[in-house]
Amino acid sequence: MPAAVLLETIQGEGGINLASFSWLCSLEQVCRQHDILLIVDDIQVGCGRTGTFFSFEEAGISPDIITLSKSLSGFGLPLAMVLMKPELDRWKPGQHNGTFRGNNLAFITAKAALENYWQDDLFSDSLKPKSNFLRTRLEKIIYNNGGEELVSVRGRGMIQGIECKTGELASKILKKCFKNGMIIEACGSQDEVIKCLAPLTISQEELENGITILEESIREVLGNT
Repeated sequence: MPAAVLLETIQGEGGINLASFSWLCSLEQVCRQHDILLIVDDIQVGCGRTGTFFSFEEAGISPDIITLSKSLSGFGLPLAMVLMKPELDRWKPGQHNGTFRGNNLAFITAKAALENYWQDDLFSDSLKPKSNFLRTRLEKIIYNNGGEELVSVRGRGMIQGIECKTGELASKILKKCFKNGMIIEACGSQDEVIKCLAPLTISQEELENGITILEESIREVLGNT
């Protein structure tokens, strides 16, 4: 019998592969039935990336252990954290130590981020229209540049992307975006997914400009200008 299940609710580097809420709930049931720990890796898709602080909140599951990092400091500083249910905390004082822990400044900025962004629903609510706008524009890009080259839109919240037919095509689009003034990356087993991972605090104007650059770059590469 396995001791634990470790998963990402959305595989970031794996290609923005989205786990459905029903699948997550079913998995939690299996874990509870067989006394298996459920561990969620929220390093890339936590801290508000999907609209709620934790990526699994809308699914209604309760993981035993959660890993957090990336945007946790709120200021781009290195900081990682492991959350666990009290009954699993077997650490003795000073035992949980190492050289790769958060520094004092990161702790201060993380505290400020929690106090400024997560004391109420205002920040979370502000992400919804941005997420909807991103989804609509990406779907429109695929519709307007039809054919078999652009496969689908993937993701949820502020981590979304366009799956291309090949990694070679995605690479050409990324290079064109760079030439047009925007840095954007790819993910997936063949780097075939163009990943939109904008800052959560991005303005609507900046978001629109970024998507416009992406759309124009795709048109140029596909010869649809």
